[in-house]
Amino acid sequence: MTARPLRLSTAQADFETLFQQRLHWSADTDAAIEQRVADILAAVKQRGDAAVLEYTARFDGLQADNMAALELTQAELKAAFESLPAAQKTALQDAAARVRSYHEAQKKASGESWQYRDADGSLLGQKVTPLDRVGIYVPGGKAAYPSSVLMNAIPAHVAGVGEIIMVVPTPAKDRSAAGASHGEKNPLVLAAAYVAGVSRAFTIGGAQAVAALAYGTATVPAVDKITGPGNAYVAAAKRRVFGTVGIDMIAGPSEILVLADGTTPADWVAMDLFSQAEHDELAQSILLCPDAAYIDAVQAAIDRLLPEMPRQDIIRASLNGRGALIHTRSMEEACAISNRIAPEHLEVSSNEPHRWEPLLRHAGAIFLGAFTSESLGDYCAGPNHVLPTSGTARFSSPLGVYDFQKRSSLIEVSEAGAQVLGLTASVLAHGEGLQAHARAAEMRLKPR
Repeated sequence: MTARPLRLSTAQADFETLFQQRLHWSADTDAAIEQRVADILAAVKQRGDAAVLEYTARFDGLQADNMAALELTQAELKAAFESLPAAQKTALQDAAARVRSYHEAQKKASGESWQYRDADGSLLGQKVTPLDRVGIYVPGGKAAYPSSVLMNAIPAHVAGVGEIIMVVPTPAKDRSAAGASHGEKNPLVLAAAYVAGVSRAFTIGGAQAVAALAYGTATVPAVDKITGPGNAYVAAAKRRVFGTVGIDMIAGPSEILVLADGTTPADWVAMDLFSQAEHDELAQSILLCPDAAYIDAVQAAIDRLLPEMPRQDIIRASLNGRGALIHTRSMEEACAISNRIAPEHLEVSSNEPHRWEPLLRHAGAIFLGAFTSESLGDYCAGPNHVLPTSGTARFSSPLGVYDFQKRSSLIEVSEAGAQVLGLTASVLAHGEGLQAHARAAEMRLKPR
């Protein structure tokens, strides 16, 4: 049984209707999830560690007498790294080095303080300072994501964050077993935390972990910002604690959009579509191409390659439910449609990628050329893989050093500058009916 993504053509009369139906995904959270998350947050805020232990036992089957049993020591993180096969150690270090190098360049480009003096000698500028403490959420359970550790912790480290607190669920294999005392700790995740410079790590997850980071407990310190993806409970919890702490984004299902001119091997493009479809059934994979024969070739490649995939059931459900192969009138039209979609991952699978890149305005990350598979960006190219989804790339950006910094304005008005600015401020303040504002500026004016 193969997968049949929806075949569309921009020339067909009902294209717009079918296109919008295929794009639709609701970010609304189930009311039952919202209520349960609200109860968990309230319990952790009120009872702290005791509530975290209770929910960790209930949801992860992980029994612990105290929070110390759920904290990973630096020695344990180092031991996990040392236990890895040489190839995994090298891959982890190489990926971390590239991610660090990219974010160091990002910091130099956009993350430095600056100031200048105007003609009156007044100093104006901006002071950039790192957050004191951040929490990073790393998904666990069905799969392990060491790459998420690198992508969240390294930019925080480069930004100069003082303390990085990691939480990761480690559910027991048999959650129904009475007295289960430990969960499944993935050595690659622990090793990634060691390589990335995580300060403290706890084997807790779900809404209770988000609550512990946001409000603090006797053991888990309260943070200033929480980053990292998670399930519906984690997303709902992040949404609710925003304002108490900062958050990076509310992530939806993973997405890939491939713009192809027909010059890339069809097997490569089919596998790139699989690479996002295998995340989960709600992931979205779309191909835009002006060559109908090439779209046929990609469908044939899907038919041939899908039976080889260990996660073929998930891929099939994703492609059948949300995938699309769209025949466009031109590459220019394909670029225009891409901007409307504003995808998380955008591959320009062309022998002239730089011809089309200037036309592309909205995407989380743009992968240029046939050799630039999206999977390289997920793991080791360097740029961050935490990206805006569900069309939010129209107004938001990838996770970066700037997410772990804040900016303060610097203003030092000279005596000469106060004579000019004071008159302006006085007029505007009186116009707003704020006399104290006006008087404060007028008191600094020299008698005339």
